[in-house]
Amino acid sequence: MDGAKEGAHPTPLQDLWAQAIEQVLRDLTTRNSAERTRRAYRSDLGQFAAWASAQGLTPQDVGPRAVRRFIARLSEQGYAPSTSARKLAALRALFASQREHGLITQNPADLVSTPRRADHLPQVLSARDAAKLLDGIGGGGPLELRDRAMFELAYSSGLRAEEIVGMRTGDVDHDAEQVRVEGKGRKTRLVPVGEPALRAIAAYLERARPALCSQSGNVAGRSGALFLSRTGRPLGTSDVRRRLRTWTQRIGAGEGISPHALRHSFATHLLDGGADLRSIQEMLGHASVSSTQIYTRVESSRLISAYARSHPRA
Repeated sequence: MDGAKEGAHPTPLQDLWAQAIEQVLRDLTTRNSAERTRRAYRSDLGQFAAWASAQGLTPQDVGPRAVRRFIARLSEQGYAPSTSARKLAALRALFASQREHGLITQNPADLVSTPRRADHLPQVLSARDAAKLLDGIGGGGPLELRDRAMFELAYSSGLRAEEIVGMRTGDVDHDAEQVRVEGKGRKTRLVPVGEPALRAIAAYLERARPALCSQSGNVAGRSGALFLSRTGRPLGTSDVRRRLRTWTQRIGAGEGISPHALRHSFATHLLDGGADLRSIQEMLGHASVSSTQIYTRVESSRLISAYARSHPRA
């Protein structure tokens, strides 16, 4: 655990914190939380445990005041509000676990306000720039066909990079014009797919995927992953980001465009077209509509910019 000297035996206090952390991680595993989330929580909670141990506090001793002091200390050390907010979320999970197991009666982190994050709006492509990017990806070879299908699908259905690489061939329903997506927390949702994306996927499946699958007799390629590398293995999220960066640079479609920018563009363009927030929430797989409401701010920002450019007395 953070704060313990290498080779030294943990103190009884450190043991109590280690047990509490392992308990919440087991709870998160039971709830199918992502491995990346559990790793982040382990690190964040280890940092808090080291601080609390130095204060002589057990998990049962911690109150709202102690949590506020810890969050304030993070700010003093130069942590960004978003980082402090993430660590506070980890503490809420830890004490929620303690409460569920009857070890405390109240979650002290619930009484602490989340640090205010900088109000950054997501990067969004215009419909014109999105078309320029997607139409600029040629279909001359297996990798080009794969990338066109992959990014058409990302924009058409608003998928995260993790969801793109997790797609399997059986997840695409051409007749129903939809895909089955396994999102965060292994929650499954059905999302519509547009005709350009379906055509690109059909071309990839017919003319490219068999060639990629047979490159080295790679068994992984035949396991059902939809998008494969040139050697027939399933792609990783870093592959998706790298290929999108390659195409945006080659086509001149803008700097810093990420798979998440395609997802943001999907949601913003739906809102522009009159879709309601609840429908967009379901398609994005957001647990709460509050996460989806950022796109109303994107729309508001766009309208204000248009007003400032166009109105004679703006």
